[in-house]
Amino acid sequence: MHDEPVSQRIRALVRTLPSTGITLSELIHRVGNDGLLILTALLTLVFLLPVSIPGVSTVFGAAILLIGVSRLFRRELWIPARIKHKIIGTRKLRPVLRKALRWLKKIERVSRPNRIQWLVADGPMEHLNNASLILGAILLMMPFGLIPFSNTFPAVALLFLAIGLLQRDGVCVLLGYISNVATIVYFGVLIGGGGLVAREVFGRLTG
Repeated sequence: MHDEPVSQRIRALVRTLPSTGITLSELIHRVGNDGLLILTALLTLVFLLPVSIPGVSTVFGAAILLIGVSRLFRRELWIPARIKHKIIGTRKLRPVLRKALRWLKKIERVSRPNRIQWLVADGPMEHLNNASLILGAILLMMPFGLIPFSNTFPAVALLFLAIGLLQRDGVCVLLGYISNVATIVYFGVLIGGGGLVAREVFGRLTG
């Protein structure tokens, strides 16, 4: 485990981002395969603030999904060339990441290594934790981008999971599970509410 706090490592990454743009391939190269959880934390930060950066949700969500899959099956990370080489503008990205780092530091204060150790143990729990990363990424990619908090809830879940797995902190991992469940409930309410509205409108139109 790296002694340096996650927020400091991400701050250093943000500081060295090129002024115009960067590809996902370059980002992965900068963190290395052993830093994929650091990369997961970095990619989720964008969604903690109500700022829309076009194309980011799909690219970052897909990258986190593939990180989860590579961890689950213990394979080297593979990302399709179309996503890997897509250029992400850093002019808007850098200030958003800097602001979102405040939230990461707050979560870091909550985290303590080696709590509820059975939740971060190797074996079945390891598979479940990686499956939870995959679920969070799928929820992040759901087409609710224009609805408030639809990206924030899964991003918080992924951030808790990444920090928990990095710090071997079962409490943070548990908070990640809870945030995933909260996201599913929220999406269920959105879909149910949308269905009721559609039925009401259809009823009025058909008289």
